[in-house]
Amino acid sequence: MLISSQSFTVSSERAMMGPRTTARLRSCSDGSRYSRRTSSSSSSMLSNPKSVLKRPVSSEELQNPGGRYVKKTLTVVGDAVGWGFVVRGNRPCHIQAVEPLGPAAAAGMKVCQFVVSVNGVQVLDMDYGSVSHLILTGPQTLLMEVMEETLPED
Repeated sequence: MLISSQSFTVSSERAMMGPRTTARLRSCSDGSRYSRRTSSSSSSMLSNPKSVLKRPVSSEELQNPGGRYVKKTLTVVGDAVGWGFVVRGNRPCHIQAVEPLGPAAAAGMKVCQFVVSVNGVQVLDMDYGSVSHLILTGPQTLLMEVMEETLPED
């Protein structure tokens, strides 16, 4: 839904709405937001949300054995409008947004996870544009490795 073969996508709810209703806010693969009304009198608006990360994280920190991050493997099967997530960041990339009812959420993807690989290609040292291109030009089913921060033990 959020990452698609177009620069932006229309949500599945939008496809079910009539032509004079307002589309809900949706995100582009680069993390920017896009909203458009279908009536001819409205204009499109773009904004770039701030990063969801609380602090910068390096590729080295993610790969530190015994560190605070754990690797997870996700299989995300895209639907007619995409996979339902936004990649953002630069060496390493992270998940900026996940469509709550989209394919990525169903696969277990969460905001703030770091992207390690996409379909077997290591991406820790790629920027979000390269990672997005890899996703958009690949198959409908994505095999992704992500790193997720573990909760501190009390």
